[in-house]
Amino acid sequence: MYKHVACLVRQDGMSHEEFVDYWQGEHTPIARDIEGVVRYQTVIPTEPEHAEFDGLAELYFESLEDLHDALGSPGSRDYDPTKEVAAKAREDVDNFLAVEERPRLIGEEIIQKDETDGDTTGLYKHSAFLVRQEGMSHEEFVDHWQNEHTPIAREIEGVVRYATVLPTDPENSEFDGVAELYFEELEALYDALGSEGSRDYDPAKGKAKEAREDVDNFLAIDERPRFIGKETLQVDRTGE
Repeated sequence: MYKHVACLVRQDGMSHEEFVDYWQGEHTPIARDIEGVVRYQTVIPTEPEHAEFDGLAELYFESLEDLHDALGSPGSRDYDPTKEVAAKAREDVDNFLAVEERPRLIGEEIIQKDETDGDTTGLYKHSAFLVRQEGMSHEEFVDHWQNEHTPIAREIEGVVRYATVLPTDPENSEFDGVAELYFEELEALYDALGSEGSRDYDPAKGKAKEAREDVDNFLAIDERPRFIGKETLQVDRTGE
């Protein structure tokens, strides 16, 4: 499954509350019907005053061609979709988003663990937008991430779903990947991965501690945006 993850930043002069109201009430009904979209989920920050973004919008497609037709390629922000709903959604983003300040990633999702049956509404999610350490190639980064770190991360206490997203075009991607960890309780997420306002989290036990120690082996942590929020599954057509 191919996925477009957009890190949303509101326009100047708009409050976070106004942004969320427009995004959820006006834009989401358009976005979930974009041609080719088979799943669409939104994530609202649990602590907006500390969050690095105002929200995440995540759209899934069966083919990379469908995704590029609707949302552009990794190297292009000035995409101009021709299909009706995709074009309408593209026009609408100018009503509430600071488009040039909105990082994004196009990639292929790998489900590493899932105890949710795909229903993620109401779950708390930590999304880490990963940047490799200086001197490490993207291929070396992916090898360590997938083969050394992921077996630890998916066993972190409280994790009920864990997915990794690998960029389809690493040379033009803004990040080396995205790691998504889901929890049923916000307290469990904070215990394992820290809160919005803290990058210097120090879990004291188990796999959370082991994972935190391992990130220093391959991540440029201070250059890695992250986002903690509550997810809503807006539409799921994957079973149709």
